[in-house]
Amino acid sequence: MLKSSSGLGDEIVKIRHDLEPDRSMKQTEWDLPALIDHTILRPEATRADVLRLCREAKEQGFRVIFIPPCYAAEAVAAVSGSPVRVGIPIGFPLGGHTTGTKVAEALEGVRQGASVLDMVLNVSRLKSGDHDAVRQDIAEVVLATPQAEHKVILETCYLSDQEKMTACRLAVEAGADYVKTSTGFGASGATVSDVKLMVAAVQGKAKVKASGGIRDWNMTRQLLEAGADRIGTSASLAILDEWSAARAIRS
Repeated sequence: MLKSSSGLGDEIVKIRHDLEPDRSMKQTEWDLPALIDHTILRPEATRADVLRLCREAKEQGFRVIFIPPCYAAEAVAAVSGSPVRVGIPIGFPLGGHTTGTKVAEALEGVRQGASVLDMVLNVSRLKSGDHDAVRQDIAEVVLATPQAEHKVILETCYLSDQEKMTACRLAVEAGADYVKTSTGFGASGATVSDVKLMVAAVQGKAKVKASGGIRDWNMTRQLLEAGADRIGTSASLAILDEWSAARAIRS
């Protein structure tokens, strides 16, 4: 259990300086397409954009796509017969929705075939110290949709290190499968230091997804080396091209 008193500062120091990520996996061993959530959540994205994303996922080997919830059923139909899973955001992008609204969004998405749900943490409640409300908010979505995979987006750019650690603890206690750095709509996105902190904070009880501002293979590699289990990005194709070129040079 993470500390919640003054000892938390010591815990942060330990995480920052003593815990190192496992770098035993060489970059040539990463099945990068399988680690990327191929994403299109721009407000101006069209149905044609979403269907193109579905085709790209099948062609390139991405295992998960993230699309606006209004296209969930169409995306599920478009990737039918492939290993691609459809993901949608919940409580996006601010996280301040009521719990009932988040649950309703999750239930509708699952009914339409979505099997991955990335819900935004109630940042306001967290920063107000309402930890029970934050935990319950997550838990009710998890309990309502047990057949889905659940990630909790912390929006780390708005949180102190102590708040990030607390958010990770609450997400784990609520039954989430992953904690995730960012929506991509906040003031900034994923950082190596935040991924390291989150990996240490969940203590192996959840996985970590890095997202927000990830545009190239160099940053992707650093985040994977820091311990990220998944990468969320809309620059997937460009990253794959750079990754393939790097592998060719090394071979």
